Amino acid sequence: MVSTPQPRTRIGKIVGASLIGTTIEWYDFFLYGSAAALVFNKLFFPNEDALTGTLLSFLTYAVGFVARPLGGLVFGHYGDRLGRKRLLVISLLMMGGATFLIGLLPTYATLGTGAALLLTLLRLIQGFALGGEWGGAVLLVSEHGNPRNRGFWASWPQAGAPGGNLIATGVLALLTAVQPEDAFLSWGWRIPFLLSGVLVLIGLWIRLTVTESPVFQQALAKQQEDKTPSMPILDVLRYHWRDVVLAIGARLAENISYYVITAFILVYATEASGLPKQTALNAVLIASAIHFATIPLWGALSDRVGRRPVYLFGAAGTGLWAFAFFPLIDTKSFFLLTLAVTVGLIFHGAMYGPQAAFFSEMFGTRMRYSGVSIGYQLASIVAGALAPIIAVWLLGTFDSGLPVSVYVAIAAVLTLISVLVTKETRERDLTAVEPSSTPGQPAAVHIVKEA
Repeated sequence: MVSTPQPRTRIGKIVGASLIGTTIEWYDFFLYGSAAALVFNKLFFPNEDALTGTLLSFLTYAVGFVARPLGGLVFGHYGDRLGRKRLLVISLLMMGGATFLIGLLPTYATLGTGAALLLTLLRLIQGFALGGEWGGAVLLVSEHGNPRNRGFWASWPQAGAPGGNLIATGVLALLTAVQPEDAFLSWGWRIPFLLSGVLVLIGLWIRLTVTESPVFQQALAKQQEDKTPSMPILDVLRYHWRDVVLAIGARLAENISYYVITAFILVYATEASGLPKQTALNAVLIASAIHFATIPLWGALSDRVGRRPVYLFGAAGTGLWAFAFFPLIDTKSFFLLTLAVTVGLIFHGAMYGPQAAFFSEMFGTRMRYSGVSIGYQLASIVAGALAPIIAVWLLGTFDSGLPVSVYVAIAAVLTLISVLVTKETRERDLTAVEPSSTPGQPAAVHIVKEA
């Protein structure tokens, strides 16, 4: 069965809907990370010293990552059974609702420790929703477009991450610039969270207008015709555990470096280097804009030379740049600070750009949503969730950014090994029930028993 490439207007609409939806969801998720570094330590953990309060704040931040694999399991399973579009609508509503409610939360001064508990609960809902968002968004694009340009088109939902971070950082930077600190801590920090309610309504309207993935519809029709049972989660864990492990390994450097560069930097620049938080926010803002623009370029390059070479370049660059990152910040030069973040995110983009197509091509249609979600989101626990916490602990223990650089470099080595042992996927047929062992060859469907 061969899928017919969709007209350009169709794929453009699909890409636009996925990009806007992922941008909104990542805005919500990253907004919490920036607020955890700048605000939540003071509002929800005021009895602790500055660094301890920040560490506790990042622990609530990490809870969202713990919930992401559970969201990936649930959304992936039902996304493979019911379709990509329906689950994406649910994830958007869950994420937006949780973020909006954070903007209404009482703080420690009003509710005591109960405020931190409510904050943690809403963060759990955020993580659960995001766990289902990523897989559905990238698959909706990957399964619609022309295979020759899959890396380019699938990279656009990836650009939603820096896009969301760009908007979140920009809103916070604007508010901190126009408000005195006491007003920002009193009520100004709530505005970006309440704004999520408006953004979600826009994203929901756009997402409801797109069609379901034709590849999924073909697979569902075939499954109903053959009357075969569908247990995507079990099939992935039983028959494709190796691909899941390799996807986790591929994400280590990408995920760890991103949260060190965009979240921990706000702590390091202000606490260790003594820079104003506005300076750090502005640097991340500029770098995120460049990051957003370069991700599709890396995706397009992977269509020409393959997913692995581009990914390997990004991992190697990330590991090496980690040792220049903190010395550049320590110069206290805004130009060099911005350079440190920008180059770091460019290397990150070389991994993140081809990642959507790379992971999508590892799994067959029957279990693709489950496979990419499990691999992607499990990595978020061991990588993204712990990265700011480990970085803060290393800074507090050694009073230096060098141990953090070593931490990122070790992650880069593990990612290099994982990608090197993974086969090139660029020419694989997404209409296959199971991915073929050799790109471009017919799929081997006997792997999964249909009893």
